[in-house]
Amino acid sequence: MTSTFCSKGHENPNNSRFCLHCGEKLENQVTYGIQPGQTLGDRYVIVRQLGKGGFGITYLAEDVNRFREPCVLKEFSPQVQTPYVLQKAEELFQREATVLYKLQHPQIPRFRELFRTNLDGKEYLFLVQDFVEGETYSSLLNTRLHQGSRFTEAEVRQLLLQLLPVLEYIHSLGVIHRDISPDNLILRNLDQLPILIDFGGVKQVVAIVASQYYNPNAAPVTPAATLLGKIGYAPPEQMQTGLVEPHSDLYALAATIVVLLTGKQPQELIDSYNLTWQWRRFVNLSPTMGAVLDKMLSHIPSDRYQSARQVLLAFNPPLPSVNFPPTQPVSIPQPEPTKATVSVSPPPPLSPSSPPPTKTWWTPGKTFLVSLIVVTAGGLGWWGTNNLVQNRQEPTPSQPTASPTVKPSSVPQFSAEERARKQRLLARRLQLDVDSKFYESVVNQVFWDRNPSVSGRDLTNSPEDESLRARWDKVAAEVLEKLSPMSIQARRQLGTFTQAERDRSKVEVNNINVGSRSLYDLGDAPFFLQFPEYRGKNFIEQPIGQVWQGFVSDKLSAILAGSAFQRISFDSGEEGKTVSGTLKAANGKVFIAKLLKEQKMEVKLQANSKVLLSIYTPSGSNPFLEDSTQRTFFKTLDEGGYYEFVVVSTASESVDYQLTITAEGSAVPTPIATATPIPITTPTTTTTPTPTPEITATP
Repeated sequence: MTSTFCSKGHENPNNSRFCLHCGEKLENQVTYGIQPGQTLGDRYVIVRQLGKGGFGITYLAEDVNRFREPCVLKEFSPQVQTPYVLQKAEELFQREATVLYKLQHPQIPRFRELFRTNLDGKEYLFLVQDFVEGETYSSLLNTRLHQGSRFTEAEVRQLLLQLLPVLEYIHSLGVIHRDISPDNLILRNLDQLPILIDFGGVKQVVAIVASQYYNPNAAPVTPAATLLGKIGYAPPEQMQTGLVEPHSDLYALAATIVVLLTGKQPQELIDSYNLTWQWRRFVNLSPTMGAVLDKMLSHIPSDRYQSARQVLLAFNPPLPSVNFPPTQPVSIPQPEPTKATVSVSPPPPLSPSSPPPTKTWWTPGKTFLVSLIVVTAGGLGWWGTNNLVQNRQEPTPSQPTASPTVKPSSVPQFSAEERARKQRLLARRLQLDVDSKFYESVVNQVFWDRNPSVSGRDLTNSPEDESLRARWDKVAAEVLEKLSPMSIQARRQLGTFTQAERDRSKVEVNNINVGSRSLYDLGDAPFFLQFPEYRGKNFIEQPIGQVWQGFVSDKLSAILAGSAFQRISFDSGEEGKTVSGTLKAANGKVFIAKLLKEQKMEVKLQANSKVLLSIYTPSGSNPFLEDSTQRTFFKTLDEGGYYEFVVVSTASESVDYQLTITAEGSAVPTPIATATPIPITTPTTTTTPTPTPEITATP
């Protein structure tokens, strides 16, 4: 059956008037000539339509010449198919493609190629770029508004500091984006960085070609100003004359920030009488942030910041200064090796009802003895903490404690290699924004688990312990990299997750008819991919349990945002539905369908053995399948309600899947979140954070 996609890529039956996932109106959607499964240029297999805008239709495709790597095809098909128009379009696109090809930045999708093809007698031009998996900031804002929240000042400040260097880069190459807005910023799932998409130069090409459809002998003219930016986001002079400068992008970026802060569109924030921004009454900001946004949004171009660097300097962010120590030994008398004890003990139970953990090596009597070395010139703690010892805060009850005892004059004579190694660890931890005390505690735990033979061993700064210190540093580097796939919000919470937050997450997924076991299935996948040695262990009250909760927190966000969740509805008279897609490494998706008692349900999954299938019942009783490699399942249902179908990849690379659900009997359309939530399941006979039998920690 042919499907229709909304602008956010949600799949819907072809006769749908509204998107079943986000509610977007689909009345004007039509089925286009390019269909899923079609191959273009003997290379690009169309997967689905991503959206349609002023430039044209955008498709998700797979590059068969690059191991079916996902990519984006942006279509331009002139309505008038004359030789002149086609030639002019290709010339202009080639010129724009040359500009795009120059842009080599990790926060800009890489341009691959421009190609032309003929389909059913019609000429098409396609720009091919890397696919960015994530959500637009427009979609993220809509989700928050539905939840009664908006972006905070801290979040938009971080967004500015992450995007301004990107603008500084493209402006240095003489490129102006022209079309910055929440629709053209994507929060990439991989690393939670904002990605800048849809450069306005391509839209300018479309406008120039359109202006010459019926006058091919005329000289090229400036396209209509409205085609060069979004009303409200582009500055007035850009909309009136089409002229752009670096400060034009800065204006649009500030407008985007104000929209994210207030939850209101520009037309609601601009005074129609004097055309000035009136956004301050909707949000309270710090004086610095308010002043910066006002200057970026100035109606007079000369009053704005003229470069991204000027905006960065206005913020004067406290960026960490990483100064590598001299490679030559410093002529300072070497004192006797000093010792510091870092005591690592389990936090108290997070709630009175929490069952005690099973017996492990982690007991209050055990301590991790390490040396904290201080470089007095910089006041920098080299060993373990890589932090200012004198600025250490009191640990929270849910974190292990660290009590260094170091003489300020103690300056160890480490090798240049070890000094550089520890400096890299410090820089990486600061980059990931991981709390120092949590970092110590989780690295300590992993280190002892991997090296039980040195349990209780005093670790000093003496040359004799150099190899042991190197092993600790290696573990620390590995742990930091294993935390990097997590969102920055989750990393910042590491060390502070509580039982109350686990209970809250259960309620949130229950509200959309998803059980906590499905959520935990999705959280297990990335955690056990990174830390397989903890499968089957009791870890929830230990530091490593915070990491598991961090991954679960990200999956909760993905489910609530709709990227890892989909409702399956059956049209009238329809008994089966097939959904398909690609799962990134250690990712999964939850599907729910409302079925009737006595219906005969059949489930088929086409995927490799790395994809696991779980089927949970509405009442939360015995699951039909749980983390299973079984590919077919049939049963006559003995209860009605929302059934959950969870597909999870345990692979370290992307894998495809196709899930078919058939239910013989009356079709059941899925209403919009009006059914009774699934009861929260509280384990009583096991202490596992997930429904898998191997795990023995209680969420």
